[in-house]
Amino acid sequence: MYLIQPFTVVPSLPESLKFLGELACNMWWAWNRDAVDLIRRLDRDLWDRCGHNPVLMLGQLPQTALEQASADEGFLVQMDRIKRQLEDHMTRRSWFDKNFSHLQNVTIAYFSAEFGLNESLPLYSGGLGVLAGDHLKAASDLGLPLVGVGLMYRQGYFRQYLNADGWQQETYPSNDFYTMPARLVTREGGKEPLTIGVEYPGRLVKAQVWRIQVGRIPLFALDCDIEANSPEDRQITAQLYGGDNENRIRQELMLGIGGVRALAALGIEPSVCHMNEGHSAFLAVERARRLQTEHGIDYLSAREATRASQVFTTHTPVPAGIDRFPPAMIEKYLSPYYQQLGIGLDEFLSLGRQNPYDMQETFSMAVLALRTAAAANGVSKLHGKVSRAMWQNVWPAVPEDELPITSITNGIHTRSWISGDMATLLDRYLGTRWARRPEDHTVWQQVDQIPDEELWRTHERRRERLVAVARRRLAQQLIARGAPSHEIATAGECLDAEALTIGFARRFATYKRAALLFEDMDRLKSIISDRDRPVQIIFAGKAHPRDNGGKDLIRKIIHHARDESLRRRIVFLEDYDMNMARYMLQGCDVWLNTPRRPLEASGTSGMKAAANGALNLSILDGWWDEAYTPGLGWAVGRGEQYDDLTYQDKVESAALYDLLEKEIVPLFYERTSDSLPRGWIRSMKQSLGTLGPMFNATRMVMEYTERLYMPSMRRARRLAEEKLARAGSLSRWKQRVRDQWSQVRVGRIEAALNGQLRVGEELAVSAEVALGGLTPEDVSVQLYTGSLDAIGRLSASESIPMKPEGDPQDGRFRFVGQIRCQASGRRGFAIRVLPNHEDLANPLEMGLIRWAE
Repeated sequence: MYLIQPFTVVPSLPESLKFLGELACNMWWAWNRDAVDLIRRLDRDLWDRCGHNPVLMLGQLPQTALEQASADEGFLVQMDRIKRQLEDHMTRRSWFDKNFSHLQNVTIAYFSAEFGLNESLPLYSGGLGVLAGDHLKAASDLGLPLVGVGLMYRQGYFRQYLNADGWQQETYPSNDFYTMPARLVTREGGKEPLTIGVEYPGRLVKAQVWRIQVGRIPLFALDCDIEANSPEDRQITAQLYGGDNENRIRQELMLGIGGVRALAALGIEPSVCHMNEGHSAFLAVERARRLQTEHGIDYLSAREATRASQVFTTHTPVPAGIDRFPPAMIEKYLSPYYQQLGIGLDEFLSLGRQNPYDMQETFSMAVLALRTAAAANGVSKLHGKVSRAMWQNVWPAVPEDELPITSITNGIHTRSWISGDMATLLDRYLGTRWARRPEDHTVWQQVDQIPDEELWRTHERRRERLVAVARRRLAQQLIARGAPSHEIATAGECLDAEALTIGFARRFATYKRAALLFEDMDRLKSIISDRDRPVQIIFAGKAHPRDNGGKDLIRKIIHHARDESLRRRIVFLEDYDMNMARYMLQGCDVWLNTPRRPLEASGTSGMKAAANGALNLSILDGWWDEAYTPGLGWAVGRGEQYDDLTYQDKVESAALYDLLEKEIVPLFYERTSDSLPRGWIRSMKQSLGTLGPMFNATRMVMEYTERLYMPSMRRARRLAEEKLARAGSLSRWKQRVRDQWSQVRVGRIEAALNGQLRVGEELAVSAEVALGGLTPEDVSVQLYTGSLDAIGRLSASESIPMKPEGDPQDGRFRFVGQIRCQASGRRGFAIRVLPNHEDLANPLEMGLIRWAE
């Protein structure tokens, strides 16, 4: 062994180019095409070789090139314009300023295991991370006082390549953080890195903190790969979703507990903490522990105070996708924490169990998040419904449609995904408001003003670009695989720049059914091989390293693509990332999505394709279930769900072929005398104009702010009053209600049911309710009324409050209410009692309901 003295070399920028260093370290450039053009202008080839990483590129540029740029007046003028744009973005009065300027000291902390900002920062695996990246970008555009918290993975997610049989292989190249758009956070004085410590069994694991600037928004990422840690602990942040279940709990301890401690070390006290999936749910433990230590309060009071300011977004529609840990592992890693909270193992385990009394149930991070957040949501309307069904057992007495899980449909950061060609076209006919206010429906109504010729020529250029890139990537894949020269030469013959192009790019999980198109090979060949109306398909995507089912799907597609009649029409592009995604989303005519309903929580790739003018062809699942209307794309099926999966594949593949043969292919190739597919262009415009203002991240982040962040912050501040006395009062009230709830009973019910009622009349109802040791102020007595279905169950129900009347008789209170008959038909009502307190986030959050029996 020999001693190595480390040192860091940074680019030597001429004084007139100093701004380039600042620009390179603010990810704002990733959604500003003028900024990208400025950087690329220095050396286009080097820009591509550096993986679109401006920090690395500036470090590799010859000094002569920098000196030439510093003397180039045109370059300097362009750079000055970009500088003013960035300054304007960072300082202008924002949407948040205009709507919430009366609120002081607001900070929203957004925790996520992955962030997809740009291919130059490979801290993402797929949709969850890209959504998180788009969330930060939209927050910057809107001026939210938000910070991101994540992990800095030395090897990120894997790089993909296929062997000769088409089986996925993985490599894990190391990231050099010093040549990436990130800066190491240092202590005061600027020399020593800022580090935090997290207790693991028998040791303290330390992490340093990197700062990634995303416009106005800082993202802080924790890095355990430092000399103070053991070789084993340095691996905690080695790979995204890497290792076994034990490494996963280590990562999630660092993200949740370490993330809160990093913010504290930076002097940041979040008003609201948003858990993007359950990976960061241990943050609730640390926040409660800190409150107990700082204010000397009990655990239940601390839990109420922190719960009020915690938001949880679930992205998983199946229980198997949730991180779960055995009780012994929780005891091993969490015992110091729950002991500091003053509770035992069983009570702590109950926070992560659907049934707190089932000692065999594993500890679920999603359940922990649900129990420690005052607000929870799914990521599409359908997914909200699926989530309520999936987590019914957390609130077993609550009607499924009333479970305290709402939905906020995902959206995309439009400027990050739309092509430069399309952006220029929209600027010309819509003005620039589509970029600044993408949620404004009135802006997108102007899409019809775009001449058909210009829209189509713009799209054709992008398809040509996609085909050229696909051929080049295919040749590179074949060379890397050691293919013979004649096979490599055929890469240049694959695909047709004028053919109808279908794209399928996403994670290769079995439920996404990437091979559904290959169910009937004869029929597929007939569609694809038509010389007059050719169709081609481009596939891309990665399977999880341990998902052999997903890997087998890739292998099957590769084998099918080797068929002589298909090999020029079907290609699979390896190592899918955000750069390849842009080419595909911008160049495809049709975006295909074939999940098993309802297993797609949202799916944002179709939104990105739509923003670029592509038409969606999808199962009615996730976002498409609420987005689809005839004329702007196609739906496969009508939202059916099947028990026989083989039969489902047969039915839905046949429906897919029917749509291609009878609608999609004819519409694409039906040309007017000027060679334009006017019908297709009409659908493109309808898709852009309808979906553009709805499915964007600006609308999404506005919804989070107005519906979840601000109400959570106000509730938390209310509970913090009088040195958290109000939180203590709420926790004691909840305990009193639980102790007395067994005494709550609905007794005699009286209703003026004299034959039939007419629409517009009112039905008066009264009920006697025994409350035990509770008062009428402690409860909400409700008429639960709606229509009756065929077997006598209430549906489409609403709740009508009843009011106490008179003095109690023998410990029973009389409550009265009226039902206004607003529709004819068979109706019914029931009476129920719920807890009631002004500081409850939701009257159903305690899961206590007493129904009249």
